[in-house]
Amino acid sequence: MAFAPVGPEASFFEVLDQHRASLLAALRRGGGEPADGGTRLASSSEVLASIESVIQDVITSLARNKAPVFTIDNRSSWENIKFEDSVGLQMVPHCTRRKIKSDSPKSVKNFALILKILSIIYKLVQSNTYATKRDIYYTDSQLFGNQTVVDNIINDISCMLKVPRMSLHISSTSKGLIAGNLRYIEEDGTKVHCTCGTTAVAVPSNIQGIRNAKFLLIVEKDATFQRLLDDNFCNRMSPCIMVTGKGVPDLNTRLLVKKLWDTFHIPVFTLVDADPHGIEIMCIYKYGSMAMSFEAHNLTVPAIRWLGLLPSDIKRLNIPRDTLIPLTKRDQMKLDSVLKRPYVACQPFWRKEMEIMADSKMKAEIQALTFLSSDYLSRVYLPNKLKFGGWI
Repeated sequence: MAFAPVGPEASFFEVLDQHRASLLAALRRGGGEPADGGTRLASSSEVLASIESVIQDVITSLARNKAPVFTIDNRSSWENIKFEDSVGLQMVPHCTRRKIKSDSPKSVKNFALILKILSIIYKLVQSNTYATKRDIYYTDSQLFGNQTVVDNIINDISCMLKVPRMSLHISSTSKGLIAGNLRYIEEDGTKVHCTCGTTAVAVPSNIQGIRNAKFLLIVEKDATFQRLLDDNFCNRMSPCIMVTGKGVPDLNTRLLVKKLWDTFHIPVFTLVDADPHGIEIMCIYKYGSMAMSFEAHNLTVPAIRWLGLLPSDIKRLNIPRDTLIPLTKRDQMKLDSVLKRPYVACQPFWRKEMEIMADSKMKAEIQALTFLSSDYLSRVYLPNKLKFGGWI
C-alpha cells in the first residue's frame, strides 16, 4: 500500500532553507552558473570533426612514412591535477602526456583498439544512435579481452577529443537507484514519477527534464538505502530525494546528482560509513576523481555536505567499542592518502573528523547505529541532523 507523502511541519526545514539561501548567495558572489546548468555537451558536428582531425593526423603520418601516434593527457598523476574549490579536481592546462605508439609492441594493440572504437563512435554519432559500453565490448569480445579495457579506452578517447562522454553517444547501464519526490522525462519521452514508498527506480542514463525536488540525500550503500525506504524515510521527510550509487558511483549517478544540483540548487548531503572508503566515495561526488578530472565541470558538486556518519558522532552517541571495527593496514593507507588530497586543506572540519578516526584506529558502519534502536537512523539520527544543521 502506497502512502501519500506528508512530511514534517514547515518549521522543520528552517535550517535547511537557511543553508540553501547561503548556497545561492555563494553562487551569486561567484558569478553564478551558466543558464544551461553548467553542463555542456559537444554537438554531433563537433564530435565528428574531432574524430576526423585525429584520423587525418594518422593518415598524414602514414603518408610521411612515420608511425602514427595518439597523444593523451596523463590521467594517473597528481602532478597533472589542480584543485579549485568551486569545481573540484581538474586537469591542469599543460599537463604531461603519454604516447600510444603504433610501432611499439607494448602499445600497438591499444592503438588498434582506439581506432576501432573511434570508428564505432563515428558511426553512432553520424546515425544519431546510442550504444552501451557493454554493446561495444560484445562487438568483438575476444579482441577486447574484458570490459575494463573498453571502459578505459572510452575514457581515453573522451579525454583525447576533449569531449564529454555522453557526447560520444555511449551510455552505460546504471547501477544506481533513486527514490522520492522527483519526476523527470527520459530522452525517449518516457515520463517517470519516483515515489516516496518502499521502491526505487534505476538512475536514468539521460534525462531531458526534471521537476519536483527539495533536498537530496546521497546514500553510500544499497543496504542502507533500502533500509531507509523500508522505514518510510522519504515519506516522512517529504519532499526529499534519495540516491545511491551502491558504493563507488558510476557515471550516470554522478551526472544525475550534478543535474539535480544544477537545476534546483538544493542542499545535497551524503550519508556514508565512518571509514576511509566511505569518505573517498563522498569526495568523488563532491570534488571528482583523478581518472575523470578532465570532465570535472560536468560531474562535481562542491556544495555537497557531509551529514554522517561522522567519527565524532560515535563518541557523542556512546556507540560501544565492540560494535566498531579496527582500521586495517589498507584502511590506514587510504586514510593517509585522502588526508594528503589538495581539497582537505579547505575542509578543516573534515580533517578533524579524519584525525579522530586516525587517533582511535577504529571505523564504523552506519549499521552501528542499530545498537541504539533498529530505526534510530531514520527516526532520530537523520531527522535531528537535518533539523538542527548537523552537517559539515
